[in-house]
Amino acid sequence: MFRYLPRVADRELKTRMSTIGAILIDGPKGCGKTETAMQVARSSIWFDTDPNAAAMLSLNPEELFNRELPIVFDEWQRAPEIWDHVRRHVDDLQRKGLYLLTGSATPAGARELHSGAGRIGTLHMRPMSLFESGHSTGEVSLAALLRGETQRASRSPLGVAELLERIVVGGWPALVGETESTARAWLADYLDQIVEVDIPSLGTTRRAPARLRRTLASLGRSVGQSVKMSALAADIGGDTDRPAAKETVTAYLDALDRLKLTDNSASWQPHMRSRTRLRESPVRYFVDPSLGTAALRISSKGLLQDLEAAGFHFEAMAVRDLRIYSQLMGGSVYSWREAHGRKEVDAVVETPDGWGAFEVKLTGDPRIIDGAAANLLAFADEIDPKRTGAPAALVVITATGAAGRRPDGVHVVPLTTLGP
Repeated sequence: MFRYLPRVADRELKTRMSTIGAILIDGPKGCGKTETAMQVARSSIWFDTDPNAAAMLSLNPEELFNRELPIVFDEWQRAPEIWDHVRRHVDDLQRKGLYLLTGSATPAGARELHSGAGRIGTLHMRPMSLFESGHSTGEVSLAALLRGETQRASRSPLGVAELLERIVVGGWPALVGETESTARAWLADYLDQIVEVDIPSLGTTRRAPARLRRTLASLGRSVGQSVKMSALAADIGGDTDRPAAKETVTAYLDALDRLKLTDNSASWQPHMRSRTRLRESPVRYFVDPSLGTAALRISSKGLLQDLEAAGFHFEAMAVRDLRIYSQLMGGSVYSWREAHGRKEVDAVVETPDGWGAFEVKLTGDPRIIDGAAANLLAFADEIDPKRTGAPAALVVITATGAAGRRPDGVHVVPLTTLGP
């Protein structure tokens, strides 16, 4: 029997329902948008499975709204005309929390839709964090860290091998409680659907499954890195000596973005004490770390045999969780890297009330943690505190060990103890 596991987004949705007339819940297919929306809805319209719904929209749209509120319009992008009808009904009724639109792709004609500003808000959803799937104790609150509070927790409940399995399985609600082998089969089918059906259905790229698979694999190898378009083009070109055209690479990346499958970290541009030149290109991540390992067809045992690569995928899982937890505070996650790559910080979380910097290490080794802490302190020292503000927290996220604050002020937090 299906059991709904509470999501961090539930709290945000409840707040948004009291402030605006309609809410667009977007995110990748299978991340749990519809189930979350149905926790607060009284009625639903399913544009992907009910052929009468789209017909009714063109013949008698008012009939779709003649039901108990709030109403969920699921997979609304299949009938984008519903957007303007929702907008008008919000104007007419002048009430909050009336309608929910859920979708896993941006419609091709999105630019032609009238603005929903002031009427339709947006809530982004991702697959489940470790806290949501029950693999983090949540003893350490990200919100409390960013308020400058000291947080402590017992040792990580999972070992490195188990954490690598969580990377491969991912945070998909359909895979909660499933084995790694089942998850890998599910994810292989998921990527097949993306390549064979979902991307071609967007109508922006020529059907080329082999090239699309090479694109996914290239991004899988590039997780946590700022990769040049030329490198992606060479990978997509395959065994031929001709790299893919820039327009092709751009079209593929745009398609993945429209399907909410990528979740890149933009470059943080703070005021620095010196004239340090910063890299402006984004650091690339999938919306869930399992997509990277699935694209590479690698298991948790394979990751264990290549710990350098595993470190990047662990970083991707940590960044996913930071995005989920910080969104509740109105926060965003960025990257920070010098232009020539000598210095970098894995993640900067910026909220309306301040910011914190994070290094992610697939270890509990004190020597490596010492180096990461020193890097964070040196980074913080380069920031102009008068113009950017001092960091609320400097944090080393680890795979194992206990959580606490070091004498130098840097927090050490196992990912499996972190929560919102």
